[in-house]
Amino acid sequence: MINMKFPKLELSYFFCYISNMRYRVDVNCDMGESFGAYTSGIDNEVIKYISSSNIACGFHASDPDVMSKTVELCKKHNVMAGAHPGYPDLLGFGRRFMDISEQELLHSIIYQVGALKGFLDYFGLPLQHVKLHGALYNYLVNEEKLSISVASAIQKAFGDVIFLTLGTKKTSKLKETCKKQGIRLALEAFPDRNYTDDGELLSRKYTEAVLKDHEEIAHRATRMVKEKGILSIHGKWIEMDIDTLCIHGDNAESIEAAKIIYDFVARENIEIQPLCKIA
Repeated sequence: MINMKFPKLELSYFFCYISNMRYRVDVNCDMGESFGAYTSGIDNEVIKYISSSNIACGFHASDPDVMSKTVELCKKHNVMAGAHPGYPDLLGFGRRFMDISEQELLHSIIYQVGALKGFLDYFGLPLQHVKLHGALYNYLVNEEKLSISVASAIQKAFGDVIFLTLGTKKTSKLKETCKKQGIRLALEAFPDRNYTDDGELLSRKYTEAVLKDHEEIAHRATRMVKEKGILSIHGKWIEMDIDTLCIHGDNAESIEAAKIIYDFVARENIEIQPLCKIA
C-alpha cells in the first residue's frame, strides 16, 4: 500500500477545489402536446424554467399549428429545441407498444423529425436533439441494437444531432459504444417519476408513478446530479449517468418544482446549460 503524504497547504487547496467543484446539467420538458381544440400541458409557464424542449411531432400529439407555436415559443425564450417522435398512436397518446418492423419504425421517426425540422428551419433554430416518446422510449431502453440503428438513422438524416435516452447502467455502456461510432448520446433522469428496482420508470398505471410534492422533486433533481443516482420505489440505489433532467409539463407540481430547481441547483454548485454544451 502506498503511503501518500500531502503538505497541509496543498491538502487544504485540494478540499477547497472539491467543495467548489461545479456540476452541469440540462433541464428539458416534453412540449407541444396539444392538438386541435385539446390543450395539454402549460407550455407558456414551463418554458421559463428549462434549457431544452422536446416537441411532439404529430403522431402521439400535436399538429402543424401547435408545432409552429411551440418552436416560436422556444425562440422567444432562447430554449434549444428537440424532436419528440413516438408511435403512430394518437388515441393512446403514444403510450401503447406497437409491434412494427425496424424499417417502419425508422421511416416513422425520420418522417416526424423531418416535420419538426421544417418549422425549426422556418424560425431559424437548429435541431439540437431527438428524444423518443412514451412506449417507444421505454421499449428502446432494453434494445441496444435497435437504439443504435435509430440513432444512426437520425444522424444520417439530420446530421450531428444528439440522441436522448434513459440513464441506466445499460445505457451508460451504450453511450460508450455510440461514442466510438461517432454518435452523440445523452442520458436522462426524471426527478418527478418513481423508478423500479431495475432502474426503469415505474409504469403510469400505478398511482405513485408520478411524484406530486414539488419540494421533493427539486431535492431529487439535485441528488440525481450530484450523487449520480436515486433510490427506487422499494429503496434500492439506482446508479445513473445524467446529462439532462426531464420535467413533465402536464404535471402542475413539476412546474412548481422547476421554479425552485434553479435556486436548489445554484446552492449546490450545479449549472444549468443546454444539452448541446454538455453531451
